[in-house]
Amino acid sequence: MLKAFAHFRRAMVLVMLIALASPAGKVLAGGSGLAPVLASDGCIIDQAGRRIRTGRLKRRIISLYTAHTENLFALGLDQAVIGVTAHDTFPPAARSKPVFSAHDDPERLLAAKPDLVLTRPMLDRGHPDFVRRLEASGITVVSLQPRNIHEVMTYWEILGALTGQQQRAKRLVAAFKQAVADFRRLTAGLKNKPRVYFEAIHSKMKTFAPTAVAIFVLEAAGGVNVACDAPVRPNNNIAVYGKERILSHAREIEYYLAQQGAMNPVRADDIAGEPGFEIIKAVAEGKIYLISEKTVSRPTCRLLIGIQRIGTILHPGIFLRHGPAILERFQHRAGLDHVWIDY
Repeated sequence: MLKAFAHFRRAMVLVMLIALASPAGKVLAGGSGLAPVLASDGCIIDQAGRRIRTGRLKRRIISLYTAHTENLFALGLDQAVIGVTAHDTFPPAARSKPVFSAHDDPERLLAAKPDLVLTRPMLDRGHPDFVRRLEASGITVVSLQPRNIHEVMTYWEILGALTGQQQRAKRLVAAFKQAVADFRRLTAGLKNKPRVYFEAIHSKMKTFAPTAVAIFVLEAAGGVNVACDAPVRPNNNIAVYGKERILSHAREIEYYLAQQGAMNPVRADDIAGEPGFEIIKAVAEGKIYLISEKTVSRPTCRLLIGIQRIGTILHPGIFLRHGPAILERFQHRAGLDHVWIDY
């Protein structure tokens, strides 16, 4: 019996090793739950489990996610981007690029002769035939959408590795980390930081998971997340919280923030007029603020804009005085155009 178990265990280890060594383009089972990986051998593993060698640099890129487009431009790859989505409006130069979609006939993308198509797990899973057709034609497909701030840093470095912009990516990561540290220092000495409820989707009474990028932004801006007990679900930054649970914190919610955008097209009046919300301290005092989801939920360097925006709400004197200089230093260190902090 013991020998049989030992053989079984060795067999399982062998299966795992074979999976990890899968060739480029091979999608691993259950890959949607993976974190992006930049391996020591120069390969990357995307969030669908594809292992991709980075030796041949990508110079003709179609981006099927707005964050990819924004980050590629931040890495100085505006000439390499040959296609974007219809929703890509930032930076402004992205609007001049040809528009593509996972709903298109794959032949339309193939006719553009990309050597890299950047997608994200939701599209990867939702359009398997589309993706298989691209890969069958020799196109490298990479699926990425970081779920926490640590994955965001890896994601930027992966984009740099794929395109030969490793040093530019490292510079961006270092500048971002320094700016976050500078922001955190602004409120490090405060004992009683404002307590905040951060809404993700009003109609469903959802907040952000404690590990979400939006909560990182809130905390870097000197806020305390009231919903720190929100349940964490695999591969999901949004958490069901419910009205009853929100109202249980009514007296301690000093500020009510809500991301605003396609995911949550809410108005301040919707929140103020929500039955029962009149007992929430922040609502009663008129401290309801809407924050663009582009600056708190999208994995780009504009997360720093989100930190400055929220910091200005929670600690106006400190952030109005010191925040602009932090953003300017970040711009200089990262080598970005002024549009990135003026937007």
